[in-house]
Amino acid sequence: MRDPLAEPSDLIRSVSRALRVLESVGRAPKGLTVKQIARRCELTVATTYHLVRTLAYEGYVIRREDGTYIVGLEIADRYRELVTAFRGPAAVGESLRRAAVDTGWSHYLGRFVGGQVAVTAVAEGARSPYLEDMVPGFDEGAHATALGKALLATLTTEQRLRYLRDYGMRPFTTATLTSPEAFEADLAAGDRRGMQLELGQFRQGVACAAVLVTPDKDMERRVVLACALPASEMMTSARVVRAKLLTAARAVADGIAADL
Repeated sequence: MRDPLAEPSDLIRSVSRALRVLESVGRAPKGLTVKQIARRCELTVATTYHLVRTLAYEGYVIRREDGTYIVGLEIADRYRELVTAFRGPAAVGESLRRAAVDTGWSHYLGRFVGGQVAVTAVAEGARSPYLEDMVPGFDEGAHATALGKALLATLTTEQRLRYLRDYGMRPFTTATLTSPEAFEADLAAGDRRGMQLELGQFRQGVACAAVLVTPDKDMERRVVLACALPASEMMTSARVVRAKLLTAARAVADGIAADL
């Protein structure tokens, strides 16, 4: 949702409209006609036609034989570039993959991107439940994930409350914490434990743990490492999980430091 009060005075409307077209096409995997795009974007058909032709020329949308448009392969190229930029040095990705192979648990890196908690890298583990939402760029549910908790724990109380107020505390499951008071108590317990933890708060039957990799005065340079595993396993192996996470976090931190 765009905030109309935040619209820049020098907004280039043709660019803004093209992005709206691209977003609409992206949300429709079966494709959209120019008239459908125009209606969804609240644009004239003539304007939409010119925008779609330009996006098709650049490879960001593809026209199919039935006249509908779908997203183009250039989007995949931009996504790969995003994943590489988010992940950082190749050594970081290798450390993630090694941790996932050694433990069987999926591992995730996260940091603040534009002030929001976001997943920035993923290495799938063979024994972890698949979490289709947890991909690079995912920026929801910080209050319900261990990754989000570990990052929010680095903020002041006032900053944290503002974040929760701005982005909400959606109940992903019946176990999700939905009050700031309960969330603060949970973070305090995580600090005492030496890792942030959630059991079935984001996805029923799944647990996640997270530790801080790199503290920094600049919030956008803070990095956390998380792993996901069956909730039943977490309940019997929390100390083992913490030890393995800290070992992997040191390897990731070394990879980040080597690139500085």
